[in-house]
Amino acid sequence: MIPSNRPLILASSSPRRQYLMKEAGFTFTVEKPDVEEDFPDTLPVDQVAKFLAAKKAEYFRPKIQNEIIVTADTVVVLGKTILNKPFDRSEAIKMLSSLSGKTHLVITGVCIVSKEKEESFDDTTEVTFKTLTQAEIEFYVDNYKPYDKAGAYGAQDWIGMVAIEKITGSYFNVMGLPIHRVHQHLVSW
Repeated sequence: MIPSNRPLILASSSPRRQYLMKEAGFTFTVEKPDVEEDFPDTLPVDQVAKFLAAKKAEYFRPKIQNEIIVTADTVVVLGKTILNKPFDRSEAIKMLSSLSGKTHLVITGVCIVSKEKEESFDDTTEVTFKTLTQAEIEFYVDNYKPYDKAGAYGAQDWIGMVAIEKITGSYFNVMGLPIHRVHQHLVSW
């Protein structure tokens, strides 16, 4: 069912993306692209994730032989603002406070590339948080240290269990990879 005649590389150090790919039945190696995750200020927020995934794929293009490369990038968008990975405790607390009691978007851009072709897509999920207390926010930040997560949270962590009231779209997208769509693309590669 899953093509194994070609090497598959997941270009991500995210343990959540690796978990989802493994659980979906893929055999792959991990190689992190060495790129700056910056983007033009004029780029609309809903295009940033796809832009960054393509930028990561571009890093591998000169080296591709027979491999299929999967790159991804996830952004959390509140209104017209992108909430990246927090730098420190205070920024994580500020981000979670801004998400409290509101609905935001989680957008993951994916790029699948080989020598012969490239496919890019993104997936958007709406996530609604309950109103969080300051104590809940500080407990989460201090115990889970979400500094490697866009928007300062992981849906699979404690905060996801107690704060997420509603998800419209793919839960796995909120974890960092719309695995249903990745699977669909890879099995037809």
